[in-house]
Amino acid sequence: MALWTPDPTFYPSPRDAAAGPPEKLAYVAAFDRKAERPDAIAVLDTDPASATYGELVGWTDLPNTGDELHHFGWNACSSALCPSAPHPHTERRYLVVPGLRSSRIHIFDTKDRISPELVKVIEADELAVKAGYSRPHTVHCGPDGLYVSALGGVNGEEGPGGIAVLDHRTFEVRRRWESERGPQYLAYDFWWHLNHDVLITSEWGTPSMIEDGLVGELLLGRKYGHRLHVWDLPKGRHLQEIDLGDQYQMPLELRPAHDPTRQYGFVGVVTSVEDLSASVWLWFREGEQFAVRKVITIPAEPADAADLPPLLQPFGAVPPLVTDIDLSVDDQRLYVSCWGTGELKQYDVADPFNPVEIGSLRIGGITGRTPHPARPGQELRGGPQMVEVSRDGKRVYLTNSLYGAWDDQFYPEGVGSWLAKVDTDAFAFDERLFVTDFRGLRPHQVKLQGGDASSDSYCFP
Repeated sequence: MALWTPDPTFYPSPRDAAAGPPEKLAYVAAFDRKAERPDAIAVLDTDPASATYGELVGWTDLPNTGDELHHFGWNACSSALCPSAPHPHTERRYLVVPGLRSSRIHIFDTKDRISPELVKVIEADELAVKAGYSRPHTVHCGPDGLYVSALGGVNGEEGPGGIAVLDHRTFEVRRRWESERGPQYLAYDFWWHLNHDVLITSEWGTPSMIEDGLVGELLLGRKYGHRLHVWDLPKGRHLQEIDLGDQYQMPLELRPAHDPTRQYGFVGVVTSVEDLSASVWLWFREGEQFAVRKVITIPAEPADAADLPPLLQPFGAVPPLVTDIDLSVDDQRLYVSCWGTGELKQYDVADPFNPVEIGSLRIGGITGRTPHPARPGQELRGGPQMVEVSRDGKRVYLTNSLYGAWDDQFYPEGVGSWLAKVDTDAFAFDERLFVTDFRGLRPHQVKLQGGDASSDSYCFP
């Protein structure tokens, strides 16, 4: 039944969102690397006043094995208040959870329950037949539907990847989003500037390029993604290709400004094949076109080859491997995860063209294995990977697994399993919230009850 008033977790503006109540639960996608048992959605108590704060209080297994849960999102968000295609009476109620290996999309109901209930499964065949895609990856709720990016084409191994559109409420696969694809072939993330009818996409690789691990020949041959693409959002028409330079391999996570009057955003680049550095780039409107500029460079750290996994021994260094970034709702702070070196960086980006590093935390890392302060004697593997910032910008949640096959390459002794929380004002780990037991599964991404900094887009400043 439709609501008579808008969902209270929908906010017309970023300022309103930041002033909303804090989250009390976090949902965590966790997967079994061996594909012997089902993946799951775990539920974490994030209310400091609760007797079970920092504990897993809910759990829902998937019905199958081998899904490899990765990214996921909400069925509806603050964009439902946009006047271009309003849906104010939908609810932020369902989690839309793709399986990156199985190509299934799972719909979980979170209303009036702690452990989400699985209410629908979109099978791989439906996604392939109706949209021509496979390997669904990123979910964003738009004003006119659910948008889901996919890495693979209809055959499941190669491209082109792209975006499928689903119905908000029935979750039927409507169609392929693109009407004129242009040169785009590789796919990964997407985001938009709603008020300006602009959508931006980034590139990783086809399923065959990633699912068995990083392929050294492809990396050194500069064959992974290195471009951004600009699109006409309402028409699904390709407008512009922006090449960062083929040495900058894998521009992944896109984080546009939350201020709907601004047309800029940040993209994290995993590595440079010339020096193993990582970087963050700014895209911005320049006249009738968009341009990019590298605004952050993070160098590789020298290391003894004996301490490195076989993949990195020839280089004698640990690459930062920027695998995620997140931008606070007020557009003032950017968080950058360096999965290789085990570092979370905090930048002041009030001037997006000139970020200033203002904080750094170490945890895990290929050679550092830095422990969490709650357990100083426990070496950790993995590093800050997925980053989720609360709406008010006061808290950051981190998980440590990237992607099963890549975990095994960079952390061959085992990546472990952990989730941590950072208090951003002090920029320090919360010693009360550190989870290392996900029942043998690896945590990948966190989504916060009521939304977080990377869940919503707004049409009002």
